[in-house]
Amino acid sequence: MTTSPTTSNPARTDPAGPPAAPEHGASLIATLPGPSYTDPEHFRREQERVFEALWCCAVRSADLERPGAFRTVQIGRESVLVTRTRAGELRAFLNVCRHRGAQLCTEESGEVRRALQCPYHAWTYDLDGRLVAAPNLVKMPDVDRSAYGLHSVALREWLGYAWVCLAEEPPSFEETVMGAAVERLGDPAAIAHYRTEELALGKRVRYDVRANWKLIVENFMECYHCATIHPELTDVLPEFADGFAAQYYVGHGAAFGEDVEGFTVDGSSGFGRLPDVAEEQDRRYYAITVRPTVFVNLVPDHVILHRMFPLAVDRTVVECDWLYAPDVVASGADLSKSVELFHRVNTQDFAACERTQPAMASRAYRAGGVLVPTEHHIAGFHAWLSRLLDA
Repeated sequence: MTTSPTTSNPARTDPAGPPAAPEHGASLIATLPGPSYTDPEHFRREQERVFEALWCCAVRSADLERPGAFRTVQIGRESVLVTRTRAGELRAFLNVCRHRGAQLCTEESGEVRRALQCPYHAWTYDLDGRLVAAPNLVKMPDVDRSAYGLHSVALREWLGYAWVCLAEEPPSFEETVMGAAVERLGDPAAIAHYRTEELALGKRVRYDVRANWKLIVENFMECYHCATIHPELTDVLPEFADGFAAQYYVGHGAAFGEDVEGFTVDGSSGFGRLPDVAEEQDRRYYAITVRPTVFVNLVPDHVILHRMFPLAVDRTVVECDWLYAPDVVASGADLSKSVELFHRVNTQDFAACERTQPAMASRAYRAGGVLVPTEHHIAGFHAWLSRLLDA
């Protein structure tokens, strides 16, 4: 929703590729062509060159509190296993046994006492990924156990989440993740004021969206649709009804309405402002897109973070976390009005994306559609993606 402006230029569309260079001055810019949202081969290239090459937000660190706790997530074409070691560190591995390739952990989450054991032939790995045991292994003295540990995956922690990258040489986390997020706010320290890593999980909702992941990103990046499908949101943030402010004023934060007390479904009061949130951030909403698959929403008393997991060309799972001050959650406070506002926004957005997905295969959309001026910045997302796929 909060994005940077781009030059107001139109573009021709090549049905086999990204939008052509726009001409200066007109109102409409071409989108990506329809097959970009429906072609399994195109999605395979995105898996390889986007999700398996960049940093993706995998799991909330606090979900893995104790040594042996684990979670598996789908990143591109790979199942990735994230676990906490006995030393208290988070580690990530490909969820593949080195013996015959069986999936090591078949559950989405769980906890083991000491080691990770393959359910097929009982090859066993410690929480650091080292091979420690296997049936008859002592009778094979030539086997170098250190050479048959689990395949490690790069992991960084930020905002209270574990981010993973499958690339052999991951891009700079500081530039492509942290830098990309804070540049939206202007002040590099602005996001730190919310101390997201110290917040507690108040609610998590998992949405299984029957739409291509790009439709969800594009929807989040613009507010042209807000007045049409988000009545509750525009009641709280009246400028969103104009459909332009979120695009053209990067970092200013959308102001709450004069009679609005909090970021709740009915505008009633929420909870106390988070301790380090600055005065100028109070009564404002900020939204950040961290490409490729994360949305961060900042309001004075809580943070909402979306993680997307594209599973197929027409299916995307989105996990949405509502995070609050620990004392608010511990007190058993009623979070329902706070959660309900963005849950409705999510439901409305995802329904719109699901209505759009079938038309991506229509001959009417074979050459794509158009972006109006308040959506022109989406062309920057399209150009970024095209550069990755064409590299």
